[in-house]
Amino acid sequence: MATSCSYSMPFPVSCSIKRKPLISDSFGYLRVTLASAFTPILRGLHQAHLQFDVSKTIRYTTVKLLDAFVDSVYEFSDHPLLPSQSNLAPVDELGEAMLVTSLIGKIPDDFSQGIYIRNGPNPLFGGLKSTKSIFGRSSHIWVEGEGMLHALYFKKESDGSWTVVYNNRHVETETYKLEKQRNKPSFLPAIEGDSPAILLAYLLNLLRFGKVNKYISNTNVFEHSGKYYSVAENHIPQEIDILTLKTLRNWDVSGAWNRPFTSHPKRAPGTGELVIMGTDATKPFLEVGIVSADGKKLVHKVDLKLNRGSLCHDLGVTERYTVIIDFPLTIDINRLLKGGPLIKYDKEGYARIGIMPRYGDADSVQWFQVEPNCTFHIINSFEDADEVVLWGCRALDSLIPGTDLGVNIFKCFSHCYEWRLNMKTGDVKERNLTGTEFSMDFPVINGNFTGLKNKYGYTQVVNSTVSSSSGIPNFGGLAKLYFEEQHMEFPSGNKPHKELIKVEYHMFEKNVFCTGSTFVSKEKGVDEDDGWILTFVHNENTSISQVYIIDTKMFSSEPVATISLPRRVPYGFHGAFMPISL
Repeated sequence: MATSCSYSMPFPVSCSIKRKPLISDSFGYLRVTLASAFTPILRGLHQAHLQFDVSKTIRYTTVKLLDAFVDSVYEFSDHPLLPSQSNLAPVDELGEAMLVTSLIGKIPDDFSQGIYIRNGPNPLFGGLKSTKSIFGRSSHIWVEGEGMLHALYFKKESDGSWTVVYNNRHVETETYKLEKQRNKPSFLPAIEGDSPAILLAYLLNLLRFGKVNKYISNTNVFEHSGKYYSVAENHIPQEIDILTLKTLRNWDVSGAWNRPFTSHPKRAPGTGELVIMGTDATKPFLEVGIVSADGKKLVHKVDLKLNRGSLCHDLGVTERYTVIIDFPLTIDINRLLKGGPLIKYDKEGYARIGIMPRYGDADSVQWFQVEPNCTFHIINSFEDADEVVLWGCRALDSLIPGTDLGVNIFKCFSHCYEWRLNMKTGDVKERNLTGTEFSMDFPVINGNFTGLKNKYGYTQVVNSTVSSSSGIPNFGGLAKLYFEEQHMEFPSGNKPHKELIKVEYHMFEKNVFCTGSTFVSKEKGVDEDDGWILTFVHNENTSISQVYIIDTKMFSSEPVATISLPRRVPYGFHGAFMPISL
């Protein structure tokens, strides 16, 4: 007995799935069947929105039949959370802003009025989902989940006192609205799992929703030309009302950008232009763009003509160049069709860094081969005589899509690293900037020095013991990096480590972890490090979430202010401070 299906579409789709091989778990047979049926579709999944050439009635009926199929065949379940992952559980929206009344210490008089905002996953309907069906298993990975903004508003009153208000709100992407309206899990996870299950998840999501996966918008928040955006790199950004956290609209740069958008756009030094990029699973794999300083126009766009879908999470800028990292963490639909993982870190694959003149094209990129590695975050990049210098947080393996028993998780934790790329000779010099005692990631600097030579940087410090059991990074402290000062410890003999830089630490109590750290400059600061680090922290012993304000001139001292929040804030990703008069 066979089940057959066909849909009235602008391309033919038909499948015949025999029960016997499914019951006997013959996934090789199923993979070949699905691959031959879906290959023409999958090759175009990430192109422009597909238009169904059917009447509304037929489309509605088809979606209903497909929904019934999903409901009868697929079993959704929540990812189980380990004790060390309890603060990954989602929270509800507040509905309205709440006055913060619990504060230890004092908000400095010269602190800036504004908004400290952090993005992060807050999955709908209980948590990240896995599905089980006759086609196999598919699941979300730990970086997925609908985005939720958490914001702290700092207002200085006429008498010099401070009013602090907290609010949270989901980023209401198109797919958030679709699933929220249905009031149940509807999109099938399509990242990790058995290849037949992922392939069919792609197809069923496409046929029911016109999209292959959810737009999560959970990674970062940035400002350009007085407007504010939430972003994750599987879709274009969403403009938000920074005062209410309401989602306003998608931002496609006046219709000129219709592909994924980096979570880490960079403002070019001197011009105010915004340098962006978008990576994809099909050609063109990576495009770079430049948005005008007023945010109204895409003034440059170029396909770098990569031959693989490299998951570039960050980019760098200097005064004249754009810096591209093409490292061997890849997304590959053809690999999936052959039964392999959709996302994979290839330890034997090539790694290279590209330096492109700001308005260059693919032929103008100068590529430098470097040691294979996985780097998600750039600390800074700048020009130094004939060299372009790149600082980043470098690991030897990847935490995405996730770790398994065959992976040494300590290789997935990153350390601060330097590449010096000589534009005249083509030579590359690489070195560790910090020792191996602590792993570090999620770097920030004084934003006035983006693309320029800087003296200081700040990172979150990985608690390796807790992280090795949870499988994701738990940050148990902060570090201040002194790029122009030497590490002065003497582990052997009487000579300092000439290759290592000075690092100062601000470590938290046991079972206290942070996310979303950012640097806030003093309004009348003179030095590059005149300012504060703000970070969301969570105490897993008390389940209390707070915000610390740490004076970067007294980095290892107690926070100058500790603000207890009225609600728990789950762990998330990147934070930002928006100086605004409230």
